[in-house]
Amino acid sequence: MPATEGLTAIQLEQPQGGVSSLDMASLLLCAYELGDWINQSAEVAEYLYWKSAVNEDEDVKQITRRFEKAKELFDECQRFGRFHPDYNSAKDKVKQIERELGEIESVRRFKFAEQVVDEMLYDVSRTIAESVSDNIKVPGNEKAGGGSCGSGGSCSCGSGGCS
Repeated sequence: MPATEGLTAIQLEQPQGGVSSLDMASLLLCAYELGDWINQSAEVAEYLYWKSAVNEDEDVKQITRRFEKAKELFDECQRFGRFHPDYNSAKDKVKQIERELGEIESVRRFKFAEQVVDEMLYDVSRTIAESVSDNIKVPGNEKAGGGSCGSGGSCSCGSGGCS
């Protein structure tokens, strides 16, 4: 990533001699430039390549359609909770199809590239926050968690049943 030499947000001086908050226009320009650098990185290029490969893979499309049907059935069962007679088999079917998706090379590589970009964005946000203060909260980075139902990772859709 290029050096940050040219990135400086301007502070405006008040007529009374004090300094006001940062010039938001300057700060936003710096943020957009940082975003451009990130978008031009090898990590994002790799992510976009594998995202495209996954989107064009006919096997992935077919398995994803099966997954969506299985997920619909599971969601229907989940409305009644664990007491629904088909709850466990529906949950097992969703997990089995997730495993099938995870066995496809383009999906595995996409998920890895997605994780690399996520970690890069987390590191950037952490660096920005810590440059302001050690006490500022940074958005979480769920390194242990998988993707969403649609990405073939462990279900984190909030439905509460795929875990």
